[in-house]
Amino acid sequence: MLYYLFEYLEKNYSLPGAGVFQFISFRSALAIIISLLISVVFGGRIISSLKKLQVGETVRELGLDGQKEKEGTPTMGGVIIIMAILIPCLLLTDLTNVYVIVMLITVVWMAVIGFADDYIKVFKKNKDGLHGRFKIYGQVGLGLLIGLVMTFSQDVVVRVPYVHAEANNYEIVKEFAVEVPQINKQAVIKRMAYAKTHLTNVPFFKENKFEYKQLIGFLGDNADTYAWIIFVIMSILIVTAVSNAANLTDGIDGLAAGVSAIIGAALGILAYVSSNTIIADYLNILYLPQTEELVIFAACFVGGTVGFLWYNSFPAKVFMGDTGSLMIGGFIGAFALLIRKEFLIPILCGVFLVENLSVMLQVGYFKFTKKRYGEGKRIFKMAPIHHHFQKAGMHESKIVTRFWIVQIMLALITIITLKVR
Repeated sequence: MLYYLFEYLEKNYSLPGAGVFQFISFRSALAIIISLLISVVFGGRIISSLKKLQVGETVRELGLDGQKEKEGTPTMGGVIIIMAILIPCLLLTDLTNVYVIVMLITVVWMAVIGFADDYIKVFKKNKDGLHGRFKIYGQVGLGLLIGLVMTFSQDVVVRVPYVHAEANNYEIVKEFAVEVPQINKQAVIKRMAYAKTHLTNVPFFKENKFEYKQLIGFLGDNADTYAWIIFVIMSILIVTAVSNAANLTDGIDGLAAGVSAIIGAALGILAYVSSNTIIADYLNILYLPQTEELVIFAACFVGGTVGFLWYNSFPAKVFMGDTGSLMIGGFIGAFALLIRKEFLIPILCGVFLVENLSVMLQVGYFKFTKKRYGEGKRIFKMAPIHHHFQKAGMHESKIVTRFWIVQIMLALITIITLKVR
């Protein structure tokens, strides 16, 4: 809304200073400030309202230190993060941008699923919450939507050399010439095109690019025709996996919010370099026009999650619940897909990955040993793995801080991969 207001004032009245709203850096900084203020200022009021509604967490007895004290702590605090994301985004982004529209749908979509799960747990007194299959339906539906939009929307394009687009039978949306500076300081004019393609960035390879049709190359000429199906399936898997992994990570005070804030900052950097033609050329990564608006979305996400830590850091005054954790996972998965960095998720979301794997290994090993030896055995003292460290006697504040440090290193490694071939 503010974006359009200041655009109008600059265009029609030449208002001094109105032009700053055209700069992504300015709007991103403002987005962080607004989202932080919303989460910190209104967070306390939301927590008070949750207490009045008796929206308290029911804690299962797990034999962990300090666990009983958390009984009755307000949950569903994810609404704080959701408000801190949506309000500044509606104020500061171009709402006609296809990437912004998809991310707005993602936040609301996953928030509704998480809210339904928390509502059933709290008000219907059903500790299992929303049935697992309905969560999966929601996640699959969102992944399907994202995959189809990226496949068929004429606004979702990648800049590629015209010859490359023609040779690979890409649908060319627009062709143009661009001046490209070379290492020897000269410049050459290259014929370029905005094309519909399922190209994506992949780390450690020379060209840093991968085409989904390569996965079905055995189909020959038909690979071009069916590549979109592979991409849609990948979209579904990523959204489902990341949202569930974020949900598992939300187990101790400040862990999921802090880790997510670091991931959000890294995604914002990746979106910026992908939307800047000079930096994209320098790094030899895909240039994605219009994705600059996603930088503002990432800024709102970082501001919202960091602001939530004001109340969620140890000892937590509120838990985000599935309302927050499912939304966070869906946000990260969708964002990575939109900026075509989905193959960086195993590195960038390494903490989420380890948390998820720890549960899978624990359950799988227990079932295997029970079937083979008649008695189930465990790899960890408890899963997810953050509870293993709690069982080992480590205070949860120390666990959270160390996980944050690990996540910072993973985020830096992810960004470095853009230049490592």
